[in-house]
Amino acid sequence: MPRRAPQSSAPPKASALLRALIARLETKPVTFAEVISALGTRSHTLALTLLCLPFLTPLPLPGLSAPFGLGIFLIALQLARKRPLWLPRRMTVRAIPTGFFGKVLRLTAWVLAGLERFLRPRWLALTDTSLLRSLHALAISLAALVLLLPLPIPLTNTFPAWVVLLMANGLATRDGLCITLAYAVFLSGFGYFAFLGEAARRSVQWLLAG
Repeated sequence: MPRRAPQSSAPPKASALLRALIARLETKPVTFAEVISALGTRSHTLALTLLCLPFLTPLPLPGLSAPFGLGIFLIALQLARKRPLWLPRRMTVRAIPTGFFGKVLRLTAWVLAGLERFLRPRWLALTDTSLLRSLHALAISLAALVLLLPLPIPLTNTFPAWVVLLMANGLATRDGLCITLAYAVFLSGFGYFAFLGEAARRSVQWLLAG
C-alpha cells in the first residue's frame, strides 16, 4: 500500500494570502472586514508593511508621515496587547477600491515575497515568550513615534520604516535574526539622529559666536 507524503503544517505565507486576496478583488468587491478575516493572524503584518512602504526610500515624506505613523502606532499597540486588528466599523464595511489600492497590494505582495525568501524560524529564544513578543511590538510603536515627526531631512523616516518592516515580519515568522537586524537598524537610526542633533548644536554655536 503506497505511503502518503507527509503534509506540511507550515502556515501560508503572507504574500500568498495577499495574492489570493488580490485575485478575489479582480472578481468582486471585497470589504476591509473580509480582508482582515482572510489574513487572520497575518493581518497586523500586512497592515504594518503596507503603511511603512512609502518611507523605505531615503526621501522624506512629511505630509504622509503623521497619519501613517499614527496608524502604525495604533496597530503596534494592538499587536503588543495581542488584540485582533481593529478598524472603525464605518471603514470595515466599505468595499476596497480596486484601482489604486489593488496596485498598492500588488507592490506589498512583491515586497513580502522578496523578504520571505530570507525569513525562517530561527533564534527562537527571541520570539518564543509572550513578554518578548510584546516588547518587540512596543519597539515598533517607538519607531512609529519617530515617523510622526514631520522632519524634512533625508533618512529620518527611512530608519524607523525599516525597523517596522523587519520587526513585524520577524515576529510573524519567528525569525530572531530578522528581529536582531531590526534592533540594529533602530540603534543606527538613534546614532543618525544624535549626529543631526550634534550638528545642529554646533551650527547654532557657530552662528552665535559669529
